Amino acid sequence: MAGNKRLLGAQKERAAEEYLKSRGFQVIDRNFSCRQGEIDLIAVSPEKELAFIEVKYRSGVSCGLPEEAVDRKKQRKIQKTARYYLFCHGCPENTPCRYDVVCILGNSIKLYENAFGYF
Repeated sequence: MAGNKRLLGAQKERAAEEYLKSRGFQVIDRNFSCRQGEIDLIAVSPEKELAFIEVKYRSGVSCGLPEEAVDRKKQRKIQKTARYYLFCHGCPENTPCRYDVVCILGNSIKLYENAFGYF
């Protein structure tokens, strides 16, 4: 069962990546992980901002909407991981960054740009 869930997650991340590319994003990293956490996709947005992107999928609404899964705790984890990514890649402190969420509900894909800010 876990293998199927992982495979489905990888498929949905690929679908999100294709969606982002069609909107002008350039994906530069996938599944960046460290002790702080994991970020599904890292891309340069059409506005030339570094976007740290969480991908959430739900087949239906019985378990809630995908965007509801990106709670405050998850947001903090993404932010800590993003800071570590910036540090590891020698990015200047003033690098324009944002946090986006791609929600997939069934076959519908929606992008939330600047889904949350800094804490």
